[in-house]
Amino acid sequence: MFAADMHCDTISKLYEEQKKGNPVNLCENNFQVDLNKLKRGQYLLQNFAVFTDIATVKNPCQHAKNQIALFQSEMRKNNARVRQVKNADEIETNRREGRISAVLTLEEGEICGGSLETLEEFYVAGVRMMTFTWNYENSLVNGGGLTDLGIAFLERMESLGIIPDVSHLPDAAFYDVCRFGKKPFAASHSNSRALCGHKRNLTDDMIRKIADRGGVIGVNYYGCFLDNGLPEDGVYFGSVKRIAEHIWHMIQTGGLFCVGLGSDYDGFSGICEMEDCSRLSLLGDELKKKGLSERELEYVFYKNVLRMYQECW
Repeated sequence: MFAADMHCDTISKLYEEQKKGNPVNLCENNFQVDLNKLKRGQYLLQNFAVFTDIATVKNPCQHAKNQIALFQSEMRKNNARVRQVKNADEIETNRREGRISAVLTLEEGEICGGSLETLEEFYVAGVRMMTFTWNYENSLVNGGGLTDLGIAFLERMESLGIIPDVSHLPDAAFYDVCRFGKKPFAASHSNSRALCGHKRNLTDDMIRKIADRGGVIGVNYYGCFLDNGLPEDGVYFGSVKRIAEHIWHMIQTGGLFCVGLGSDYDGFSGICEMEDCSRLSLLGDELKKKGLSERELEYVFYKNVLRMYQECW
């Protein structure tokens, strides 16, 4: 069983650790994602997010470019095992040759500084998915939804082949993507608001809107987005059973073809029962208990994501 995960923060974590002088790398580390763990988990593809907190970083664009340089360095060092992909054909080539495919994404639209030219530079570097924001208003998003510039970015992203990522978007902006967008879009690491009321999660109507557009939702493993309320000990726990319940709810709400994986590995605190990416078989076993067949599991684990990439790229 192959797997495709639409979101991890491993590159950003590697970058921050290396700045501290810690000699960590993508091949093998003590994080939740490295190449050895991906191999054991039978991953066909992993999205690697470049994250910038615009409240603490003086130059978000350069901060992102530094992380991309690290990503590209790791790709060169590990070329026999993993390669960056910029189109769907390259994913198939890597599969045939036994390599993992790596997709570069941006988590914070303000990395572009409001410049469509900078967006295009990131496209040339291989960025193929981008959130409009993280946790703040910016030049693309405000309390009323997408700004005029945000709409222009949406149109240019679709024309280039950068998949709009609505994870982290406020509700009004989500519906602006539905209104002004024409192509499939993703929620790379979001869960069901019906099961957990966190504002980062998706309502049933949002799930159906993504499904109707041909998009895919990557279910997040972070306990904060899986269950309501803060645990008594203050430590969130992401149980395999609860992850499976969110997947099952999305299938019942939007259909089999709108659901994928978006672990958020190396980007959250607390405890996850699937402690790293090598443990994905635990989720497969749990979903089989809920009645999913092997063929249906293939769509959730990787085929839905690959289909969206083929359509958008």
